[in-house]
Amino acid sequence: MTNRTISFSRWAALLVPACLTLNGCMSTTPDFDRHFGESVRSFTAAQIIDPDAATKNPSTPGVDGKAAVGAMANYSASFKAPPRTANAFVIGVGGSGPGAAADSGGMAAPANGE
Repeated sequence: MTNRTISFSRWAALLVPACLTLNGCMSTTPDFDRHFGESVRSFTAAQIIDPDAATKNPSTPGVDGKAAVGAMANYSASFKAPPRTANAFVIGVGGSGPGAAADSGGMAAPANGE
């Protein structure tokens, strides 16, 4: 026999009894199946403060259905096209922005009334 065969035989002689010993400690599949998903269910239940909140508390009055639908339509439309931004290099030039006067063609009225 070669040295390689003897080395393999030694490893096999060590691994086979070790695997058989560990196999005896393994539990069966029904034990796993019985507890499957328990941790997810328990963590989900722990996150619910009051499970009967929907039946105890009525919805908040004050907003009718048409106004709520309009508000949600405006909200979702705001994500479709981003708003136009002003050019960062042109500050105070033109008729847009919070300091511009709308009725004077883009020029603010003088402070002394002239």
